[in-house]
Amino acid sequence: MIHSCCSRRDVLSTLACGFGMLAFKGLFCDSAQAADDSNPLAPKPVHFPARAKRVIFLFMRGGPSHMDTFDYKPRLQAENDKPLPFALPKLQVTQKRNLGKLMGSPFKWKQHGDCGLWVSELFPNIAKHADDLCVINSMHTDGIDHGQATNRLHTGQDIFIRPSLGSWVVYGLGSENKSLPGFISLSPAKGEMGNRSMTSAFLPAAFQGTPVGGEGVAAKDAKIRNIANSRISPAEQRRQLDLLQAMNTAHLQHAQDDMRLQGMIDAFDLAYRMQGEVPKIMDISTESPETLKLYGVGDALTDNFGRQCLTARRLAEAGVRFIQVTHGDSTPFPGWDQHGNLRSGLEYNASRTDQPIAALLTDLKARGLLQDTLVLWGGEFGRTPVTEGRGGSFGRDHNPYGFTMWMAGGGVKGGLRYGQTDDYGYYAVENKVHMHDLHATLLHLLGLDHEKLTYRYAGRDFRLTDVYGKAVRDILA
Repeated sequence: MIHSCCSRRDVLSTLACGFGMLAFKGLFCDSAQAADDSNPLAPKPVHFPARAKRVIFLFMRGGPSHMDTFDYKPRLQAENDKPLPFALPKLQVTQKRNLGKLMGSPFKWKQHGDCGLWVSELFPNIAKHADDLCVINSMHTDGIDHGQATNRLHTGQDIFIRPSLGSWVVYGLGSENKSLPGFISLSPAKGEMGNRSMTSAFLPAAFQGTPVGGEGVAAKDAKIRNIANSRISPAEQRRQLDLLQAMNTAHLQHAQDDMRLQGMIDAFDLAYRMQGEVPKIMDISTESPETLKLYGVGDALTDNFGRQCLTARRLAEAGVRFIQVTHGDSTPFPGWDQHGNLRSGLEYNASRTDQPIAALLTDLKARGLLQDTLVLWGGEFGRTPVTEGRGGSFGRDHNPYGFTMWMAGGGVKGGLRYGQTDDYGYYAVENKVHMHDLHATLLHLLGLDHEKLTYRYAGRDFRLTDVYGKAVRDILA
C-alpha cells in the first residue's frame, strides 16, 4: 500500500515508464554494471593494485590448539608435566578452571616441504601444501571468552555490533557477479554469534552476508531459503516484481532516501536473479567423480566439510567476493573448544577437515584461482600450554595471548613461518600480529587501504580496524 505518499492515479500514470525502464535496465545491466552508481554491488575501483580478488575464510569455531597443530614447541614437549615457570594470567576464566601443569602435544611432528614447515600429524594432507602456506604463529587478540573473541575476529570489535569482515570487503570492492550475493556464509553458527559474523550493521543492507544452511544442518541439505517458487512461472514472477519495484520506487521518491527501502528494492531484484543462478552453483553433482573423491564427498568422515569446501570453490569461481566456511558443530565435541578430551576432540575435527581443505588448495591451484584467491584458516583464539582438568580427561583453556592462523594464495609468501610465541606457546613474543593487523593485511591484499575504507555513521567515520592496525608487509609476496 502506498496511499500515504501518492495516489493510485499517480502510480498508474507512471507504471508504464517504470516497466520500460526496468526492461531497459535488464537488457543492459551486464555491460553497465561497473558504471552503475545506483547498484551498491557494482565493482568498485581499488586504492592500489590488488594481489587478491576474493577471500575464502575457513573459520574453525572454538579456538584450535596452536601447539597441537601448527606451532611446534619442543621445550613444551620436553617439560611435559612440569609446573609453568611463570604466573598464569589473572583472568576470570582461568581463575575458575582447574589449570594444572605443562602439557606437551600428544601428537607427532614433522617438517614438510622445501621450507621445512613444522606441522603435526593431525594434518597430513594440508602438510603437503607446506610451501603454499603462510603460517602466522604470533597472533594475539582481545577477549577471553568465545563471544568477545569471535566478535573481534569477524567485526574488529569485542562487544558493539559492527559490520562484519565480509561486509566491509564487499562494501569496498562490490561483487563480480550481478546474480549472486557478494558475501555468502556456509553453515554459520546459530544465534547471535552466527548473526554477528555476517552482519552489515550500519552499512547498507546489500552488504549483509547470505547464509547457506546453518549449524546442525548437513551440508547436503543446506540451502538458501526461499530460493525456488513452485507456484508460479519465472515470467509471472518477473511481472509481479516489476509492479512491486515500480511501487517501491515511487514510495522511495517520497521517503527521502530511505536506506532500508532501497536495500529492500535491491534485495528483491537480486533474489529474482539468484533463482536462476544459485541452483546451478549449489549442485555439486555436475563435478567429476575424481573431484568429488578429492574433496572426500561420499566418505562418512569428510563428506560434510568436503561439500562445504567444494561449494566454496564453486562460489569463488562464480565471482562471490567473500565466502565464509564454518566448521564447529556442537556434537559430539564442542567444535575446536577442547577444554577436555583434547586428543580425541582434535583427532575428530582434523579427520573431517584435513582432506577437504587440502583438496580446496589443490583445486584452486589447478584452476589458476589460488593466485588471486586468499584462503584464511583459523579460529577466534588459541589454547593454553597447561592442562585443564575436566572429568578426568585433560584439555586446554582459552588463550588470546598467542595463537596461529595461516593464509595461502592471494599474494602472500608461501612456505613462510612468521612470528613466534614463547617456548611454551602462551604469549606471542616476536613479530606480534594483532587481529587489527590481520584485518589491515587482508584488506591490503585486496587493494584496499584500511585507513581509507570508511563509512560515516552517527557523525563519525567508522572502519573495520577502528583506529588501529598495520598491514604486515613482511608476509606479502
